[in-house]
Amino acid sequence: MDTRAMITNRILLDDPLADGRQSDAAARVWRGTARMLRAAGFACVGELTLASGRRADLAAVGPKGDVWIVEVKSSLADFRADSKWPDYRAHCDRLFFASHADVPAEVFPQDAGLILSDGYFAEVLRPAPEHRLPAATRKAVLLRFAQAAANRLHDALDPDLRISAGGLG
Repeated sequence: MDTRAMITNRILLDDPLADGRQSDAAARVWRGTARMLRAAGFACVGELTLASGRRADLAAVGPKGDVWIVEVKSSLADFRADSKWPDYRAHCDRLFFASHADVPAEVFPQDAGLILSDGYFAEVLRPAPEHRLPAATRKAVLLRFAQAAANRLHDALDPDLRISAGGLG
């Protein structure tokens, strides 16, 4: 594979805007947060569908198997419109919100962590309380994480492959 193809694939893998669901502001928060987590030894997957059917903005697995979920909030209105975030606790060891400096930090619940992102990196302003997952739930979340990451890598490396519900199509 030539270098240009590798760079193109890398961009596809790392682009949280690829599916069009996130605003530019949310994408910047996502990017800075994911960079900070990766520097701390975490692997990240965006838009991870959980067993509950909810989709985590950013799921991260740490070097010891810790599972963190980060809800990205790009504005005060975005935060106020979201009532589903408590459901994510059942799928992670720690739950965080990530935002930027234009969103007042005091609006975020004290029982979740808080990350401030400038789009290039991020900082944990408030650690999240730990609530360890049961072993069966941890296994299920890690399997979803691994399958999502592997499938996205495959999609990026083999974009012409089309899979239908019934198999290859």
